[in-house]
Parts: sequence; C-alpha cells; structure tokens
Amino acid sequence: MKFTRRNFIKDAALLSLLSGPLGNLTAAAPLTKKAIHQAVALHWLDGKQPNIPLGTTFGVPWSPGEVKPHDQFVLRDATDQKVPLQAWPLAFWPDGSIKWSAFASGRAAQLSSDNLRLEKAAALDKADISVVESTDDIMVDNGLLRIQFAKSGQRLLLNVWQDGRLLAKDVLLKVILQDAPDTETAATWQTTEWISEIKNCRIENSGNERVLVCAEGYHSDAKEQHKFPFVLRFYVYRDVPTLKVLYTFLYDADEQTDFIKGIGLSVAVPLGDTELYNRYVRFVGEEDDVFTEAVQGLTGLRRDPGAAVRSQQIQGKRIVLQEINERVRKGLPYIPAFGDYRLSQLHDSAFGISKRTATGHSWLQAKSGRRSNGLAYLGKPDGGVAVGIRNFWQSYPAQLDISQAATDEGRLTAWLWAPQAPAMDLRFYHDGMGQDTYEKQWEGLEITYEDYEAGYATAHGVGRTSELYLSFFNETPSTAQLTAHAHAYQSPALLTVAPDYLFAKKVFGANWGLPDRSTEKRRALEDRLDALFTFYNQEVDRRSWYGFWNYGDVMHAYDTDRQVWRYDVGGFAWDNSELSTDLWLWYYYLRTGRSDVFRMGEAMCRHTGEVDVYHLGKFAPLGSRHNVMHWGCSAKQLRISTAINRRFYYYLTADERTGDLLHEQVEAVRRLEDVVALRKRLETPLLAQPGKVLVSFGTDWGAIAAAWFTAWERTLDPSIKARLQESMYSIANQPQGFFTGRSLFSIDSGRFEREQSREIRVSHLNAVFGLPEIVEEISMVLPDKKFESAWLAYCRLYNASDEERRIALGTTEGKFNLRSSHARLTALAASKLRDKTLARRAWTEFSEDRGAMGDAAVVNPTSGNVEWPGISTNWAAQWGLTAIQCLHLVGDDQND
Repeated sequence: MKFTRRNFIKDAALLSLLSGPLGNLTAAAPLTKKAIHQAVALHWLDGKQPNIPLGTTFGVPWSPGEVKPHDQFVLRDATDQKVPLQAWPLAFWPDGSIKWSAFASGRAAQLSSDNLRLEKAAALDKADISVVESTDDIMVDNGLLRIQFAKSGQRLLLNVWQDGRLLAKDVLLKVILQDAPDTETAATWQTTEWISEIKNCRIENSGNERVLVCAEGYHSDAKEQHKFPFVLRFYVYRDVPTLKVLYTFLYDADEQTDFIKGIGLSVAVPLGDTELYNRYVRFVGEEDDVFTEAVQGLTGLRRDPGAAVRSQQIQGKRIVLQEINERVRKGLPYIPAFGDYRLSQLHDSAFGISKRTATGHSWLQAKSGRRSNGLAYLGKPDGGVAVGIRNFWQSYPAQLDISQAATDEGRLTAWLWAPQAPAMDLRFYHDGMGQDTYEKQWEGLEITYEDYEAGYATAHGVGRTSELYLSFFNETPSTAQLTAHAHAYQSPALLTVAPDYLFAKKVFGANWGLPDRSTEKRRALEDRLDALFTFYNQEVDRRSWYGFWNYGDVMHAYDTDRQVWRYDVGGFAWDNSELSTDLWLWYYYLRTGRSDVFRMGEAMCRHTGEVDVYHLGKFAPLGSRHNVMHWGCSAKQLRISTAINRRFYYYLTADERTGDLLHEQVEAVRRLEDVVALRKRLETPLLAQPGKVLVSFGTDWGAIAAAWFTAWERTLDPSIKARLQESMYSIANQPQGFFTGRSLFSIDSGRFEREQSREIRVSHLNAVFGLPEIVEEISMVLPDKKFESAWLAYCRLYNASDEERRIALGTTEGKFNLRSSHARLTALAASKLRDKTLARRAWTEFSEDRGAMGDAAVVNPTSGNVEWPGISTNWAAQWGLTAIQCLHLVGDDQND
C-alpha cells in the first residue's frame, strides 16, 4: 500500500480505538489531525536567565504537519523583543513534516526570561555568520571574533582575533604516554608526547546564529606513529566571545603497555608586548573564590609601589612604569617572575594551586581547596583567554596549566587527565583466575555475577567525550565575571519546553504521564518516585561516584554487611545501564522537567554512550554488561549500546556527538556475526551463515528496532523503514509470536526466519531494556495490527495464570521472573484492550516488589551512612519505569 498522509491518519485513528480511557489521552490526538500552530512557550532549564552568553542549542517537537522543513522561527520575550533562530530538522514524521526541530541562538540570553515564545517568522535576518573556506583553512567571523581553523597539520585552531588584536593561537591536543604504571617499578619511566594531527576538518553546520567546525584525526609521536583518534567540535555562536569545544577521545592502545599520563587541549597566548607586571593570571577555585595574581607581583613588597599601583594590579589594569614608586621601579629586576602555574584537582574533594618561576626550579604551594570550578585565565590589560572544563572536579584527575607566562608566548593547557596524577591504568583487575573454559566462566558468574572471558575485558575502543570552553576578553575580567563564566561552563544554559508540551506531542511515546497527586495512592507513588531519584542523585556525592572514566554511572547493588556498594564484586559493581537506568531517569525528567534530573541524565548519557560502548575494534559498536570495570564483562551486547538510551538527550539538545552514537548503532547488529551473545549457553554451536545472526525478540531486537526507527525518522530513508517493518512482520508471523523468543535474522532484509516449533523461549530480560518503550513509539507512527496483536498477547500473558497461558499458548510453562517489572506490560494491555480486570491485575503484580525495595532511605545508626534497605539499581530503575507507566495507563484502577 502506498504510504500517504491520508493512510497515516487513518491507521493512527484505528490504533487509537484499541486504547483504553487513559490510552485515548495518549495515542490519537497529536497523530490524527493537523494542529494549528501557535507560539510555543520556552523556559531556561535551570529557571533563570543566563548572565553569560555562551550560546545555546535545543530541540522542540511538533505534531504531524505542523512544521515544514524550511519554516523559519524567532524567539520573542514578554516585551516583544525578538531574536532570530537558526533552525534545522532532527527528525521527520512519515508525511515529511518536522517531528523535531533543532534551534540555535547566540543572542537568546539578551531577551527577558519572562514569557519566552517560539514563533514562526515570515523572514529572518539574512546576515549569517561569515564563513570563508579555502584549501588550507576555514575563516569564521561571528561579529566579535575572527577565528582561523586549520584543515591539516597539528594545530586545530590557528588564530583568534578580537577587534583586530591577536588574542590566541595554535590550539592543539596533547597526549602524554608512559610505558609503565607509576606504582609497579622503580625504574625510570619513559614518556612520549603525542600531538594532534588533522585528517579531516569540515563545516558540519552553518547558519545565521551558529557555525560548527568539526575536526577529526589522531595523535602522532616524533616517529610519526598514530594513536588515539579524536573528534573535536568547535561551536561558534553569533556575537558570543566564547567557543564551546566538544572533545571525543578514543582509546586504541594496549592497556598492558600504554599508560596515559595526560590528555589535554592547549592554546598559546601572545604576551611579548607587555611588561611582566602587566601579565595577569587567574584561577577560579571553589564557589566564587578567585586566585588573583600577576606574573611579576607588586603587592606585599618591602617597599610600597603605591596604593594606586597595587589596586591596578589586583584589578588587572594597565600599570604605567612611571606610576610605580622610584625605589620599587629600580628594584624590578630583582622581583621574581612566576611563569608557570597549575591547578590540580587530583581527587573530587581536593585541589591545589602551585607556581614556579621556570623549569628547573621548585614549585611553591600557593593555595588549596576542595572543589574547583575549573577555569584558568591568562592575559594582559587589553585582553586575554580563559579556558574551562565542564564537570572539572567530577571528572578528576583534571588540571589547568599556565606555562611560560614570563616569555613572549604563554600557554594555557586544560588537562582532562592531569599529568600530576598517577598514569591511567586500564588493565583488568584480575588475571582470570583460571577461567579458561565456558564451564568455569559460568561457575564464576554463579558466584560473583561476573561474566569473564579472556580477551574480552579490554578497554581498546572505548571513548570519553569532554566539554570545554575558550572565552576571549578585551580587558582583564573581574572576579565576578570569571566566576560567572565558570558557573556558566558547569551548567550551560538550555532552552526547553514544559512537560505538558512534551506530553501533548507524544514524541517519546504514550505510556507516560504527568505527575498526579489527586488521590492518596497516587500521591504515595509520586512521593516515592521523588524519593527514589533524590536518593540516587545524592548517592553520587555521598559515595563519590566520580572520576574520568566513572562520572555519570551509578553502582548496581549494595552490600549491607560492609555498608558499601559492591564496587569490587563482579557484575554487582558499575551499572552500565543494566535494566534501563537511563530510561528511568529520562522518563522521570519528561514528566517533571526538573533541571537536577536532566543534569543527572545528561551525565549518564555521556558516560554510558561513550565509556560503556566500543567505538573501535573487534567489539564496536556493542556495549559491555555491568562489571567492576566498565569494559570488563565478556557480554558485549546491543542492550547496552541501544539507541533508545541516547534518543532523549539527542532530541532535547541536538547534540551532534550523540547523533554520532545513534548513527553507530544502525548496523550494530552485524557485529553479532562474530560476537555471539549466547555462545556460552548454546548446546549446539551455531553454524555460520553469512548475513544471518541469532537474534532475540527482546533485548536484541528492541535495540535493533530503536536504532532503525531513530535512523528512519532522522532521514526518512525508505530502506531502513522497510527493514524495520519486515522485522515486525516476521516476529508477528512466528508460531508463538513474541513468545517464540528468538530466531535467525537476515540483517540486510530485517526478516526473521519462521520457527517451526511452537516451543516457548522467554527471557525475563526481554522487556526490561527499552522494548516496551520503543515498541510504543514505533506503533504510534508505523501501526501494524498483526504486530500489535502479537505484542499485546505478550504483554497480557507474560504474568498470566497457568490456565490463561495454556489456553492461549498451549503450555503452562512458567511463571517468569521480574513479574513486578512486567506489570507495566499488563497495564499497557489493560489500557489498549480496556480491560479493568487486567488493570487491577497490573497493580497486584506491581505491589509484589515492595519487600525488595524496602521502606525508604534511612540513616544507618552504626556508620552514619544514608541507606535504602534492600535497594538495587535494577529494582530502582524498573520500579520507577513501572510506576510511571502504571500511574498513567491504569492509574484509576489501583486496588484497595
């Protein structure tokens, strides 16, 4: 059948007839009639107008037919002041209209924060940011800065001018590599320096408000060897004197011999025309505390240069030589000039600032504190450069260096891995303990929940994306300006829509709703949802779940005897998205709109999408199951790398790196040809069939479907849609539908082979890694009656009685695990089928896990730790998702 707008509306309307009373709220309205476009209310995520303009990019969803690809928009405030927006599509509805728009603005912060409205515009200011591209470079002029990007060589950014003055030059990346760990040898370590080498630089996005320049390459040593691929994105906003830098570092070394001693981004600052006492150094420490010095200090001397001179130096103003007291002026050659400074955050709770005159001389301890906000500045009275690292202390060990400030050219280096810290050691934490057969490995799994296999516990191919900022000033910034910049770096301003708008558009499915405390039972569940998030959000700090490779993740399970999370016990340590922790946070954000929830979800998305997933090598692009080390488990699976965990952040922020991760997953299923998930448990090894793999209808297909659905809505590529629909059809065509469990899968066509046996193969994990959530989204946009019938049968029968299962499936196999988690499947079936008995059954099933969850967070009287008795992240994530969906789908049917 030809896919037309009319058929799309007709099928969506038919689908809505299957929904229950609350289901009608969720399914049909946005999909069955063209909405009349009205202004969309926007607000700043953190609830306040940004006082530092860094520029912002954000996403907004639409109903079908509401917005066309070439529509233009402005942002207007309560005073009717407006600024133009740069817009581009992120996703499409089947009719070609826009499902998600991305918007960028460098000037949104100029508007009042009251009553911000997104409106269509007949025409926009056509004065785009100036971009001139040649064979060798890309020149960008945003109205305040002229920036020259290189297309080859080591220097990514060649020069930055402001008002005709050169403020910065020669931005490059550095990796320091050490041939042994710091802790295991007394011999002299050999270190080598690896510098960025560009292999491709391009304009990725360009318009009236933002230009994005993307450079890709690797690091090279003196022997021209290559390691450590990188992707570096520079965001240039109109009339904004700050560049956002998104730096993706990929590890492709041998963890047994290559120990990273430093990862940094460096920028040169010309200083040669300025006296030493007119060169200014600043570090933002804790909260609003600023370390304020000059390379050659004139305060605290035995002889007073004069109050005016001292005040000028503290403020970073230009000091004229003749204004200095004659005796002090005569003694200037004997006042030390400190050319090197560093701020080292080697732990999440401790930093120190030190300085020295030059190489070969001792360092002086200058200041210490707890948690630095991670900004360093170097400049002159007529301008300078600040560099900042987002999540500076959270991602320790980090470091900010100012070097050679007493020479003609100083240098600022933002170290994402601090050279002052011990070298990075990514070796696995044990030697395998004799687990050289699958049988032994299974025994190990039984005792520590760790799925070990030699050769699989490797970091080769994992990545880390960091966010940095380069700000340029035409005079020495005040301490208030610097602290404001530092705070802005840590919580970049983001425009967003309200939860009720997201709910109305149903772009993330129709199985979640807004908070509702209208009854005592609803209020109790809402309160518990809040308490559960608060507990985990605070546990991050209480348990110091921080560090370069760890920040963004949480632990899997708690050890009540030791009163610690099981950081050292196999599969009970780092969570790695197990049982949809990411989804729990994102659905909780969708319904609450809380900034603290968004920030936790953002950190988790950055971590789980980069560190827990391979981007290079033999396991790419699969993810690793939970382990003591994020990459340690031999289960390399689609359920961890799944696109459904990234969709939320991508569409809400239009983040290009997250877009890369989504693209990685489109053909991820091909990796299953040589990384067989069930290789340790299959009684008969699979015979290799080119282009075919064994795929489960749950964790595997759910991830495949999420990747293909996302790719299709981003591109409307008909071949991807055809593969997705063929996979849906061939699941529904199985003898037992979803209960058939798995089959051989043709990657190119998307078709599952039809099984001949009516055997039931059900895993309790099938529906707890995003399957219900992505099926809901797909079914709303690509309705298929036979597929939905098979899906609703699975939802209805998973927790059904033996008799119901016997009648429907011809077997009484069963009761399956995670019954309370599957209560949301029962609720979905109840809503779609308008079945009150099923609705009440859903609540009975949901209540079964209360003992496992414990009562609430309490303070342990012995240790003083805040603990939640019986807590595990599996239960927390699944309880949260199930509560959200049951409240919405069958909330009026709670049992007495």
